[in-house]
This record gives sequence, structure tokens and C-alpha cells, in this order.
Amino acid sequence: MAVGVFDSGVGGLTIHRELSARLPGADLVYFSDQAHMPYGPRSGAQIVELTQRACERLFAEGCELIVLACNTASAVALRQLQTQWLPQLRRGRARPANILGIIVPTIEAVTGKPWRGPHSPGSTEPRRCVGVFATQATARSQVYEIEIAKRRGDLVAVTEACKGLAALIEQGAPRAELAAVIKEHVAAVAARAGGPPHKVILGCTHYEVCADLFREALPASVELIQQPHATADSLLAYLARHPEYSAGHEGRRRFLTTGRPGTQHRLVETFWGGPLAFEAA
Repeated sequence: MAVGVFDSGVGGLTIHRELSARLPGADLVYFSDQAHMPYGPRSGAQIVELTQRACERLFAEGCELIVLACNTASAVALRQLQTQWLPQLRRGRARPANILGIIVPTIEAVTGKPWRGPHSPGSTEPRRCVGVFATQATARSQVYEIEIAKRRGDLVAVTEACKGLAALIEQGAPRAELAAVIKEHVAAVAARAGGPPHKVILGCTHYEVCADLFREALPASVELIQQPHATADSLLAYLARHPEYSAGHEGRRRFLTTGRPGTQHRLVETFWGGPLAFEAA
């Protein structure tokens, strides 16, 4: 009995850290597919296959719930896995099983509207921009544009595909290099929107590792939506509604990777607050 947290790399640690703080007694298993990272340039079929493989491993490790702490996997693979793969998996299991994403709670946070229920997007108010910084695959899906427009007529999403940024973070690039790249992407959104955005979504959990650099590049008036907080809120509410799922109670923490096991680089250690060692998956 545990909760699995999946990401293509180290970005999902931002979600894991918040879940650890909010559910200290839960058993959490983190799975990082660093051998196949980044997911952003990959095809939809590849993303679905890799995400399914990771979920298979997490369910085998005793997880009942899995959080896709990866916007790309949530945007491209989640619905297909939920509708086509999970029903078959459940028939062969004695325990419940489900996969949750991070895009739904993020959109609920930015719009103030529940995911399900009647939507009235019409509005006479001037439209304000929500800047979305994301991988290429998430940008191609247009999930943020589509779902925000359904709920808020006064908000328009402008998504910037930040090619290569997740890989730079994964590799532990110097902060000065990351800051320069981030400033370019922030300027690109402002140019397309005709000014600074009203709100910003860091639509890749890797970007949360250097959220302070986004904060520095944006005007102080811009609201930065925190995906880890929104995801933790959503998971706690889900567990309260579904007592059949158990998050465990021993406070165990495991970190698995398909890449190089051992300690991670300095950028991750700085974010995490100390060394962090991964087991070979």
C-alpha cells in the first residue's frame, strides 16, 4: 500500500516533496525514467508506452494510486491509460488501482472552477493572459488553452514551448545559464500576449526546481500558480472521497530510476535540501 509518483526525470520531486510534507505517514515510491528523458520531443505513442511501463512498475511495487507528476505524461498519456489500460489491469488485481494527473488540479487552481460540473465561459470582462511554460509535447496538446477556455471567458492561455529547458535542469546546468534561457521564454510570452501575463503556470514539474528564476524574470504582480500545492490539495481530497485507497502508514520513501543510480547533481540537492540517492529500477 503506497502512493507512486512518476516523472521522466527529477522534476516530479517538486510534487513528491509537497506530498511528503502533507502526508508524512504515507508510503511514497518515486519512479524517474531518466533513461528516456526528455519526453517533450517524443511522439504520443512513445509517451504512452513509457508512461504505462512506469505505472506497471509502480503497481508492482505495491502502489494503489499513482500521481503522474509530469505534465507531458498527464497531457498525452493519462486519458488513454485510464480508459484503455486500467480497466484490464483492475480485473487481475486484488487491490484497487488508479492513476491521477497534475493538469486537472492546476486548471482548477488557475480558473477557480471545478473540473466537472457546468461551465459558463462567457464573460464581458477584458481577457487576461495566463502564460504557460511547458515542454513541446504539452504545448502541442493545447490542453491548457482548451480547458481554461471552457471555464473562463476572461482568461486566454498562451503556451510557450521551452525546448531543451527540462534537459538543462535535469543535467544540473549553471543557474546563470538557466536564468538566461528562462528570461528569453518569459519575454517571448510577453511579446505574444502584448504585455506581461496575469498568471503563470509552470507546465513542467522540472521548472518548479528553478521557480525562483521564473519569479525573478516576471513582474512582481504576476501570480505564479504552484502545481505542487494544487496537486497535494487534490490528492488529499481524493483520498478523503475514496477510503478504499490506502496511502500506507509507515512513512517509507523509495526513489527508483531507469538511469544512473546514486546521488543526484547539485541543483537537485539544493532544491531537496540535501543529498538524494536513487536506486536502480
